[in-house]
Amino acid sequence: MQLSEQLRRLIQQDASWSADHEGASGTALRVVSGSKVFYVKHGPLAGAEHLRLGWLHGRVSIPEVVAFEDPVLVLADVGAPSLEAAAPADVGAVLGRTLRMLHELPVAECPFDGRLSAVLERAGANVREGLVDPDDFDSDHLGLTPEVIYERLLAARPGVEDLVVAHGDYTLSNVLLPVSGEPVVIDVPALGVADRYRDLAIAHRDLSEDHGPAAWEGFLSAYGLVDHVEVERLYYYRLLDELL
Repeated sequence: MQLSEQLRRLIQQDASWSADHEGASGTALRVVSGSKVFYVKHGPLAGAEHLRLGWLHGRVSIPEVVAFEDPVLVLADVGAPSLEAAAPADVGAVLGRTLRMLHELPVAECPFDGRLSAVLERAGANVREGLVDPDDFDSDHLGLTPEVIYERLLAARPGVEDLVVAHGDYTLSNVLLPVSGEPVVIDVPALGVADRYRDLAIAHRDLSEDHGPAAWEGFLSAYGLVDHVEVERLYYYRLLDELL
């Protein structure tokens, strides 16, 4: 990765770089430079994330942006484990409260489009360009091809979208839990106005697989959706996630 003179002054020449960091973003490199720890992202998604972090600033808890020189984004270490690593007893409730806070942000003020038309177009492009690895599919989708999944998504497309400001990749690993204060939301390059089920589907998958039904029920109670969950839409958006 090429660093500008400004970034070389920030990150010392003998800094330690690592992609192995539990409870942090899997898309970032962890850098220990002297007494400071940073996370460095590189490429088009770094630019997308920088824009979204700028919009989120003051609205929800996010990492501090230390520097940005396209295409390199440097974030300060939050110094907190993810919900995935910490695995607190109330993991579902924490995940639900945090998502409710994000989904309550005003849609009209969010400039980023994550609506189904835009996301399906991107999914189709990923399939056509061979960017989808079927070996990474969830266990119940193994054996399907990206083309088959895309055809299913087009055929079963929901007729309505319940729009919120959605994270776009709302996994346990993308919520950090400091000792004090609000949970910190990370990895937001896909954030935008989208159906709330885009986030609910990923939360349901993670909680069900790793923590069981009680965690999902705790999530729903904290999020405020206990009366009616549309199972078909949960499955649809989980299927969509395979192509993104």
